Amino acid sequence: MQQIEGWQLQDKQISKTYAFKNYYQTMAFVNAAAWVSHREDHHPDMMVGYNQCVVTYTTHAIGGLSENDFICAAKIDKLFKI
Repeated sequence: MQQIEGWQLQDKQISKTYAFKNYYQTMAFVNAAAWVSHREDHHPDMMVGYNQCVVTYTTHAIGGLSENDFICAAKIDKLFKI
């Protein structure tokens, strides 16, 4: 958790809210996150609003968190910083 800034741990999952200036920026982030998730074959739950996106990772197959959740969270963070 120390290596993924701003992520919250709750009920065997990690989540983070990303804020944007407008809908276009939000959707660009969502599409980029979907591409990264597809490449990793590890898909988060995403709740999308006009100017924000909440990304939540958990590994359903094991009923909790795996190393891949944290790897993908770090990759999504890098998207946001671009």
